[in-house]
Amino acid sequence: MSGSSETTPFALELSGIAKNFGSVAALKDISFTLRKGEFLTMLGPSGSGKTTTLRIIAGFMQPDRGDVRMHGVSVAGAPPNRRNIGMVFQDYALFPHMSVADNVAFPLLARGCDKADAARRAAAMLDVVGLSGFGPRSVRQLSGGQGQRVALARALVFGPELVLLDEPMAALDKKLRGTMQTEILRIVKQLGATVISVTHDQEEALVMSDRIALFENGALAQIGTPQALYETPSNPFVADFIGEANVLEGRVGAGNTIAGAGWRTGAGHHALPGAGEAVRIAIRPEKIHLADEGEAGVEVTLRQSTYLGVEYRLLVTLADGTPLQVRNRDMRRLAGLQPGETVRLTWAPEDLIVLRGA
Repeated sequence: MSGSSETTPFALELSGIAKNFGSVAALKDISFTLRKGEFLTMLGPSGSGKTTTLRIIAGFMQPDRGDVRMHGVSVAGAPPNRRNIGMVFQDYALFPHMSVADNVAFPLLARGCDKADAARRAAAMLDVVGLSGFGPRSVRQLSGGQGQRVALARALVFGPELVLLDEPMAALDKKLRGTMQTEILRIVKQLGATVISVTHDQEEALVMSDRIALFENGALAQIGTPQALYETPSNPFVADFIGEANVLEGRVGAGNTIAGAGWRTGAGHHALPGAGEAVRIAIRPEKIHLADEGEAGVEVTLRQSTYLGVEYRLLVTLADGTPLQVRNRDMRRLAGLQPGETVRLTWAPEDLIVLRGA
């Protein structure tokens, strides 16, 4: 790390944030940092603490303990309008009685900008979000995707230090969500914006984020790049929440192997506990393949085969009845399989994930 980066304050720093609602601990010691220009997604199931954290960052709620700093300066206790934060709400919260241009110009006028300059900057921001010429329209005339772009333009037009997105894709259909993910990324990267987004959609988080902060029961389960959370999850919850994972329980055998009821696998380069110790592993459905003739594998019983166009999704069971999900594109071999058949599966030892924690 260079000397300049070591002395530059983080765009945002949360330290030991805790929040209780009565006897319920909504947040437990939440700490992380965010660099300028970074896109962080706070991900997790409902009730995991991500929205409460967002509200504390925005200033809509105060923590019971801990501090929030922006560029090295504490903003604890500062109201939302003193934090220089832009926000896109789940329902966009556009002013229905205003035109598109007036919605975008509103934060500038509220900050004392003169009308001519505000109009010019609003028009320029509408051009950035791909809505050039939409200024005179009523927001009632906009589609969902257009409304989202107007809300994003309004959040970005005054050059905020931080932009918060609260479930930004929730109101959009699946096809439009994919388009808008790409568009939002283009816009915020073009402007160099620092962004925190909240979602419960793990695919959205994987697509859009520089890093993901995964919440579980008010705590941070893991924070890191999408690749790190997918390929090296810290515990079974992370493995199961990010993508799909088959979790198996076994014991360490000789020669760096792991065995369970009716199955055995090499562990490759993975460091394991001592022989005889219990161990939990995960294997992604797309990493499991049909064994070739003569190749060692695990015998399973096919329970269900679903054709998905580009791949088959298989549900199989091990000898003890443990289910496994398999996603495979060996279309010709899979097409003829019938429920009840015995097949042999295999995977590369390096594709195993050795899980730590509960």
